[in-house]
Amino acid sequence: MTIRHLLGLYPDAERAANGADALRQAGVPQSSIEVLTDTPYPEGAFGEPPAQHRLFVFPFIGAACGFAVGLLLTAGTQLAYPMPTGGKPILSVPAMIIIMYEGTMLGAIIMTVLGIIFESRLPRARLGTYDPRISEGYVGVLVVDEDPVVGRAEQVFRQSGAEVIREREPED
Repeated sequence: MTIRHLLGLYPDAERAANGADALRQAGVPQSSIEVLTDTPYPEGAFGEPPAQHRLFVFPFIGAACGFAVGLLLTAGTQLAYPMPTGGKPILSVPAMIIIMYEGTMLGAIIMTVLGIIFESRLPRARLGTYDPRISEGYVGVLVVDEDPVVGRAEQVFRQSGAEVIREREPED
């Protein structure tokens, strides 16, 4: 069986939400349904489950790496080139704390930015099915699945009031 892409365009969000609900009731799996819009609707506005993400892990990993690099940089430098002065300890902890703090913050910030890019699935190598009218206010409901499921989705789109139904040609 081949994978097909079917896009239904609705003039407003309420009809699109009803269309997405009708698709789920018709047996189309949630993983095959995607809502495309140019307006930032709140999560769950179209009946989709909350998105799972791991963005909170990235700053912790970055902070731990930055702290370790800061510690190794300061301690390693002072131990590699010791300069004993008047009986003071070789490792000067108050000076080390500043560098370790800065390393921790830098690591957390860099990993947060990388985490946002990763969790946003950017860059997308290939764009999926899209219609320019979505940028003009229409709401698109996209179904990507095998032939029988997309056939049911087409019937649901027609019954739920989709103004335009587009299918992307299968790629060879």
